[in-house]
Amino acid sequence: MPIGILALGSHVPDETVENAQVGEWTGVPGEWFEERTGIRRRRYAPDGEATSDLALRAARDLLGRAQVTEREIGPLVVATATPDRPQPATAAVVQAGLGTEPGAAFDVNAVCSGFVYALESAAGLLAIRPSHGAYALVVGADKFSSVMDRGDRRTVGLFGDGAGAALLGTVPDGYGIRATRLVSHGSLHALVEVPAGGTRRPLTPEARRRGEHCFRMEGRSVREYLLGVLPEVVEETVKDAGLSIGDIDRFIFHQANPRLVEKVAAELGADPERVPMTGPEFGNTGAASIPVTLRYSQRQRPFRRGERILLAAVGGGMTAAGAVLVWY
Repeated sequence: MPIGILALGSHVPDETVENAQVGEWTGVPGEWFEERTGIRRRRYAPDGEATSDLALRAARDLLGRAQVTEREIGPLVVATATPDRPQPATAAVVQAGLGTEPGAAFDVNAVCSGFVYALESAAGLLAIRPSHGAYALVVGADKFSSVMDRGDRRTVGLFGDGAGAALLGTVPDGYGIRATRLVSHGSLHALVEVPAGGTRRPLTPEARRRGEHCFRMEGRSVREYLLGVLPEVVEETVKDAGLSIGDIDRFIFHQANPRLVEKVAAELGADPERVPMTGPEFGNTGAASIPVTLRYSQRQRPFRRGERILLAAVGGGMTAAGAVLVWY
């Protein structure tokens, strides 16, 4: 039987960081950020709160409404580019917090495309090994505030913190995930990076003084990649599902930059009313962006049975991903 999303959960921190505050950090007027990106504010998790804490809040939000017990969950996949620590996987910490042992628990890092990569991974495990748990839990969570250079106006205004979760299970024929497409262009890996902290460049005191523990992005090149690759991935994924752009009821785009999301939607001919946006209020929440936006859209207007939903993202690596699902 097909695999589909059965329930959603999300969490964003309470602390709101307005553009005026980012303007003070960077020395540019606060309105500059909204004009260029469409982002008005973002949320920051407090010091001492880790990515796994965000993920646990989103998962518990989901489980508080789903008719599922923790013991029924098999695979648990966490998509993140800001893990609690280099090892073990953040998913192991989340599993311990939820009590879903002994199902598989592992992380996926495809940066902002990570949730769709994790969705495909978990769905594949459920389809191949259904006896390993009736359901799978996929969480996208990132604490980008922990890797921001607050003096870099090119990046600090874009990102916020958050987490979103999706429960996967079997659904009747004709529903669930109809098509996915995952692509990577590793030759462009240097466009988005946190240079230090791994085996290639250890996080020494000198590296920290040079700011190499902070997020960096070649903004213009990333913009060109997004505008070139994302529409193609969307069109191919929709075609693989046997549909056309006009058949899609809701477009859930990664909220990389609301201005760019609007541009891509217009190029595809997507009705703006079918493109929910969370970027203006929450910023770019990394791997959390798609599930946070899914849950936000569901709250605004509950999904109807049979509704056709597109998920699409671009992330570091460089990566891109698309998925089409029919809601059950």
